Amino acid sequence: MKEKPGGIAAVTIIYYSFSAQTASLVKAMAHGLETGGIRVEKIRLVPRQILRFPLRSILRTFRMMLTTFLRRRITIAAPKEMRQNPDLIILAGPTWSYNPSGPVLYFLDRYGRQYLGGMAVLPLISCRGYWRLHAAGLKRMLRRCAAEPLTPLVFTHPNPEPWRTIGVFLKIAGRTPEKSPLLKRHYSRFGHSHEQIIRAEEYGRVLARSLAAGTEIKAACGELAALVKVERDRFHQNSPPKGQTTG
Repeated sequence: MKEKPGGIAAVTIIYYSFSAQTASLVKAMAHGLETGGIRVEKIRLVPRQILRFPLRSILRTFRMMLTTFLRRRITIAAPKEMRQNPDLIILAGPTWSYNPSGPVLYFLDRYGRQYLGGMAVLPLISCRGYWRLHAAGLKRMLRRCAAEPLTPLVFTHPNPEPWRTIGVFLKIAGRTPEKSPLLKRHYSRFGHSHEQIIRAEEYGRVLARSLAAGTEIKAACGELAALVKVERDRFHQNSPPKGQTTG
């Protein structure tokens, strides 16, 4: 870990959020890092074209699924410059049709080497449930940017399948599956649970303690990713599909 003024470690979080799910995780984790004594800077990726959620159309939702599956880039405004020299960068965003989102793909193509070159990058993935292709593609792109990709932190929606996929599709299309007599018993609310958001804040504190103790960046992030995986698996095994909030 690099030495910082006063021995304080620094983390920069670069993120895109479409439906506020990634933003909720980022806010919670940033707060955990800050309460643990880490200097945190957040840089939000902003598309030049307004992307509205929900899309309010079944046809537009199908079209979005196709274009995102084909990894269509979405142009973003130039990100703000980093005000600090971070020890670690967290790159956060949702999974779109098994891939990183269009704004993140554009960022990596256009600005990846400038912002991430030579840095350890910890991916934070918010997704319905299918994240492995996203993680593998992101790893390849980060390496092309001369960054060091670390084991990702993955947050999946806690609803069981197939209701999770059906519910997310309908929600993006502007429907309310959580109010449907046929679906609400299986899909009570869109997104991550309140517990997951609380845990994201705790993960920030865990990482902050590791960095403060002088743990090497890759080891600290690897231990955290393992903890997230264990708790994610346990959560899906034990949690009923009720009482969920967005994430």
